[in-house]
Amino acid sequence: MLSAADLPDTIPVFPLPGALLLPRARLPLHLFEPRYLAMFEDTLKTSHRLIGMVQTREVPGGGERRLQSIGCAGRVTAFSETEDGRYMITLSGISRYRITREISGFTPYLKADVSWDGFARDLGPTETDKGFDRTAFLKLLARFFAARELQTDWESLEQAEDELLINSLSMLCPFDPSDKQALLEAPSLATRRETLVTLIEFALRGGQTDEILQ
Repeated sequence: MLSAADLPDTIPVFPLPGALLLPRARLPLHLFEPRYLAMFEDTLKTSHRLIGMVQTREVPGGGERRLQSIGCAGRVTAFSETEDGRYMITLSGISRYRITREISGFTPYLKADVSWDGFARDLGPTETDKGFDRTAFLKLLARFFAARELQTDWESLEQAEDELLINSLSMLCPFDPSDKQALLEAPSLATRRETLVTLIEFALRGGQTDEILQ
């Protein structure tokens, strides 16, 4: 496991709208664009093997997209190469970071100078959520999955630890990139759970402020 002293000042960043990585969670990725294949191969040459996942945001008035200031870095912990040169990789979430400067032009992919300050809990032990009402949450989730015609392994959800359950659903549920960013920036597991519940309830209302659909 990486310590705070192991975290580099500069990392490659992978802007992928909707693809959320959280600390102590795992994100599978399929790499096929030449610039990201180069990014991956360069990452394997480093001691930390970190790639920074980050969302993008639209700049008002022009349709231009910029990087969000906060992302989450993952360590390459598994990969396989296909016969046609693509890679299937797994990132294990290490810590969130704040972009202090974007670096472009020296590689075909983006890099950024980053600060890890303020995210010390990401390198700590698994979080728990003392106020978590699992029964009520799973009932709400069942309605959401039914409305979206989604399938899941309910037995696994019922048995999963708080952090694994909340973070996995935050990563997998079909929310907008801005909503994913709100889940990423939640300062604690309890806050992330509250944000997740709010997003699910809003989706069940059909994006409106009227009564939740039955």
